[in-house]
Amino acid sequence: MKGLFQKLGMVFSLLAFDASAQKDFGKLKLVGVYELPHNMSFRGTTVGGLSGIDYDKEKDQYYMICDDRSAINPARYYTAKIRFGEKKIDTVIITDVVLLKRASGETYPNSSKDPAHTPDPEALRYHPGTKQMYWTSEGERIVKAKDTILENPSITRITTDGKYIDTFPLPANLKMHATEKGPRQNGVLEGMSFADDYRSLYVNVEEPLYEDGPRADLRDTNAYIRIYKFDVATKRNTAQYAYKLDPVAYPAIPSTAFKINGVPDILDAGNNRLLVLERSFSTGRLPCTIKIFLADLNGAEDIRKNASLKNKPVTKPISKKLLLNMDALGTYVDNVEGITFGPRLPNGHKTLVLVADNNFMVFEKTQFFVFEIQP
Repeated sequence: MKGLFQKLGMVFSLLAFDASAQKDFGKLKLVGVYELPHNMSFRGTTVGGLSGIDYDKEKDQYYMICDDRSAINPARYYTAKIRFGEKKIDTVIITDVVLLKRASGETYPNSSKDPAHTPDPEALRYHPGTKQMYWTSEGERIVKAKDTILENPSITRITTDGKYIDTFPLPANLKMHATEKGPRQNGVLEGMSFADDYRSLYVNVEEPLYEDGPRADLRDTNAYIRIYKFDVATKRNTAQYAYKLDPVAYPAIPSTAFKINGVPDILDAGNNRLLVLERSFSTGRLPCTIKIFLADLNGAEDIRKNASLKNKPVTKPISKKLLLNMDALGTYVDNVEGITFGPRLPNGHKTLVLVADNNFMVFEKTQFFVFEIQP
């Protein structure tokens, strides 16, 4: 009987939500899940690794960046049509592929040709006013006795046909170092969102900077990531905020194996608030635990001048409230990395669209999730 009550408690905890967050934003009801064929071919490229998604209302199409580091095909993004109603997703149709270009006009090299200039694409947003795209790369940090590769992350502006326009100057704490300072490898600029009627651009690191403290673990480690605010017109970093990660959801098997909880994407929710995806993965368990939070930046402390949250703890971090733990959906949830608002349903309600990155691995899935936002 005790075991039964424990199981029921786990179920109720998964289903629990913050009532005030639901009231402020709305309740998320799953419309449907759709899976693309594994590593399907499209115009000579392999479709997978979809790590960011954005919706173009005018064209009723989606833009999805691929995190292939030019290893399978050149770095690229896809466009797609996603058809759904109030009860299911009918289809996802890939409609185009666009290769990302360097300032020279060439496509990006892979790591065997030029490891110091190989991109790691993660986030993509479309600016409908200028008809331009913005994308982030995580860069690289490989520190070995005989082979050290340091490549800074980047925020790049391009035309819709992939041509380079310019890049944003980054604050010093986003520069890669051979010492344990700055960003961790593969934990850098994962998420991005416009805000303030496209006047502001927010980006986030996936995991804490070395000087800000430890990574997330099974216990609460006070793992804080930074969310950066940029002025779109000047490209200047105008503020930085601290966001606290939840602990890792499940232990790894074996216990010393890889595990992580970080933020793969963010999305402007208006009124100085962001939707924040937290993704937890532990070796030995195929599904990921994906949580969607409503984060409020109002009143949060600007930590731009705070060089180390370890040495000077933040006093007013971003507040957050849980909207949904996707473990509660009763369906398999893979490596969700992208989030965007979609079109309204026939009943007038807004939608939220998520995409999962399959890492081009046979046991992972390219999934799309559509949620109805119920008042």
